[in-house]
Amino acid sequence: GMGGFGGPGFGPGRGRGGRGRARRGDVRLAILSLLADAPSNGYGLITGIATKTEGAWRPSPGSVYPTLQQLVDEDLIVADETGAKSVYSLTDQGRAHVEEHQAEIDAAWAATTDKSEGEDAFQTSLMKLMGVVKPLMHDATDAQRQAAAAKLDETRRALYAILAD
Repeated sequence: GMGGFGGPGFGPGRGRGGRGRARRGDVRLAILSLLADAPSNGYGLITGIATKTEGAWRPSPGSVYPTLQQLVDEDLIVADETGAKSVYSLTDQGRAHVEEHQAEIDAAWAATTDKSEGEDAFQTSLMKLMGVVKPLMHDATDAQRQAAAAKLDETRRALYAILAD
């Protein structure tokens, strides 16, 4: 395909779709975007991506380090290896690349963070529900469990009704 993505290394179905996960081609853009803000080492970039996407996307070292090497080879970033960890920063060419592709970069971040507000709210709500289910299973009286079971049945019916809408 045209447009820079979809070159080698894009086997069918690798890391595509899924739960609001970023597409793999965006690791490059994410790294360049973070380095435009400040130089960083590989680990800092991994945590930076996780932080910026509120944990929705935490790329593996296996996708970040080869990408860093590739960007160095393309003269978009440079590695300062004086310390214990290599610190990467943008070259002038890299900076120009970021400015040129700013719209794509914004889209890449948006694709990871907008799990859609509904999906996000739903997951948060579900986690909270699971938080109260455990004590009910272990520490509640029979009467409390019966009352809770009735509520869950009621909720289940309400959820089916929403789906049927």
